[in-house]
Parts: sequence; C-alpha cells; structure tokens
Amino acid sequence: MKLGKSVCIINVGGTKYPLPKDVIKDFPLRRVSRLHNCASEREVLEVCDDYDRERNEFFFDRHSEAFGFIMLYVKYGKLRFVPQMCELSFYNEMVYWGLESSHLEFCCQRRLDDRMSDTYTHFPEEDLKAEEDFTGEDEPERRGDSKWLEMMRRTFEEPTSSVAAQILASVSIIFVIVSMVILCASTLPDWKTAESNVVEEHRIIEAVCIGWFTAECIIRFLVSRDKCEFVRRPLNIIDLLAITPYYISVAMATLTGENSQLQRAGVTLRVLRMMRIFWVIKLARHFLGLQTLGLTLRRCYREMVMLLVFICVAMAIFSALAQLLEHGLDLEVGNEDYASIPAACWWVIISMTTVGYGDMYPITVPGRVLGGLCVVSGIVLLALPITFIYHSFVQCYHELKFRSARITRSLSVEFIN
Repeated sequence: MKLGKSVCIINVGGTKYPLPKDVIKDFPLRRVSRLHNCASEREVLEVCDDYDRERNEFFFDRHSEAFGFIMLYVKYGKLRFVPQMCELSFYNEMVYWGLESSHLEFCCQRRLDDRMSDTYTHFPEEDLKAEEDFTGEDEPERRGDSKWLEMMRRTFEEPTSSVAAQILASVSIIFVIVSMVILCASTLPDWKTAESNVVEEHRIIEAVCIGWFTAECIIRFLVSRDKCEFVRRPLNIIDLLAITPYYISVAMATLTGENSQLQRAGVTLRVLRMMRIFWVIKLARHFLGLQTLGLTLRRCYREMVMLLVFICVAMAIFSALAQLLEHGLDLEVGNEDYASIPAACWWVIISMTTVGYGDMYPITVPGRVLGGLCVVSGIVLLALPITFIYHSFVQCYHELKFRSARITRSLSVEFIN
C-alpha cells in the first residue's frame, strides 16, 4: 500500500508526530518502519490500532509519555526511564516499538535487571501442567481418575495442600526425628553398655521407621506423573540413599551370620549405618527454609564456583609464601608446622575463614604480617560473592512462598503487600 501523502502522522495516545514518508522507511523503531512495507490496509492494522486514510494518520493506543522518551532516544541516541513510571511498563513499551534492554543507558539497565529479578517467579513445567490437568475439561472418567491421582500426589508431595497432607507430613517428621535420635543415641557409650537389653526394641523401632519411609517412597513413585523425572529428583535420590543401606546391612548380617565374616564386614556396616543421616534431609520436603537453601545453591552454582576459585588462588599464593617465610629461609630453626606447602594450606584456609584453631601459627615477623594480610584478604574474597547469593536467596524464598500459596489456592495478605 502506498502512503498517500508525503507526510505521515503518527498518533500515539493522542500525541501526534508528523514524519516524512521517506523517514519512515529507515526509522529506527521497527514497528514504525514496518508501515512502509505494508501492502494493504489489513497489514497496516496489524501494525497499528487504527488508520485514517484521508489524513494519512496512524493511531497507536500506547503510553504517550513513554513514546516521547523513546523519540528522544531516536533524536539524541540516549534512552532513559520515564520518571515515576514502572520500569517493567516502560520496558513493555520498548519491546512494542522494537527496542531492547541493551538500548537503555547503563544505569537504567541495572534498574531494569534488579526489577526483573525481584518480580520474576519461576514455576516448574510439571506444576503448570498439573494446574492445567487439574482445572481442564476432559472426559468424565479420565477426569475423575486424574483428579484422584492428582489429589494423592499433592497429599504426598505438597504438605500444605490439604489437612490430610499436613497430618501425613507431621507423621513423617516424627519418624525422621525418632530415627535421628536413635541413630545419635546408638553412638553413646552408655547405650553400647546397655545394648544387650534394648537391642530388640531398638531394631523394632528402626524397622518401623524404615517401613514408613519405604512405603511413602513407593506410593509417591506410583502416583507420580513422570516416573523418570521422579527418579532424577535430588530429594528422591536422597530418600533412596537413606533407605537402601538398611536393607543392605540386614542382608549382609543375614548372609554372614554371627561369625568372623561379620567382623570383617563391620566397617562396611558402620558406613552404611551412618548413611542414614541422609534422613534429616527429608525434612526439606516439609520446611520452606531448607527448600530455599537447596534452590539457592542450585541457582548460584556459578557464584559458588567463583568463590571456590578465589579461595584456591589465595590458598596457593599464601601457602607458598608462608612456607617460604616460616621454613624455607632458615632450614635449621624453621617452623616445622610449615615444612611443606600442603601443610601451610591448612593454616591458610583456617586463617582466611577467621576460624584460627591455634594448632599452627607463624612465629617470624614476616610470617605474622603475611598472616594479617591473609585474614584481611579472606574477609574481602569471601564477602564478594555473598551479595549475589543473598539476593538469590531472597528471590528463591519469595518464589517458593508464592508457589506454596498458589498450591493452596490462597495468597496471604503479607505476600501481596
């Protein structure tokens, strides 16, 4: 479609901008430049909201003040936010006209990134799919079956979804606490002395706890939508690692019997027994704080790797210098605690983390100066990635809190505020 007049009028929210049609062809805003290639009035209406052929005027029902700032970018090459306007709303206007966040000035880019990170909420695909399956209209029989399975799944997976789920979660927490108490008490000297009297009761309680965990894991596996995804989840892997050692130890005790072979297998049995400490991680299913910690560590793995690199580099530098100053310069009266670089690495790590056990310390003046520098540098290096991890922790906490409220179909007034 040919533009009727030499001047076209761009009307954005009531504010008119007359532009020559030659300028529209190479206009920096993609939505405006698309008008030049429209072959029919129908294509024009796909670009703008309305079109007046007589006046050759194109109407856009958008924010006029935001477009004014965008036009300033076209004229001067600098794009900043409109004062007292939401950054996300202005960004939507930018996307509509064909601009990206990279066109913003650096200070405004940081504001936009912070705003988007604060308001972004991630929902796993399985939760969105469950929402569609739970509210969608399917065949009556299939809908009834899927609804029953979804109710069972939510009862075992989401402790806040119903009263039954809360009761089930409470019972599971009690079993975890009882099993942890028994595991810790079994290492006490008094417990070992009285073990002959209480061994049967101890085994019965332990078997009941394991039976509960096993039944819970099997039911959750049966009612899960995706069996492969269920096996790949970290919490389910931890459940398997916590349950399997019991059955392995029972099988080994049954096969070896009360003889010398059992003594040779004693170390293996003790290791398997200690692996039941993974039961305590099962509490992450029922406590938002542990879930937030796990999600934060998963999302901040780059920051954690960066922190590890900082520590390793500093450890290599300070341990080599400490070994040289404390032992390498004078081999006769040198500090034997720093006889090697690996030995000095232990001193570096406890100094950088400001723990300071006192088992080894520098005795020379240069070594003490180096120790002070090591402590100060450790504080600085450990503090650098903490800001990113903190922001990620807050974001994950609000995200999981919103997800929990979304599952229970009621958002709390505190979170809305």
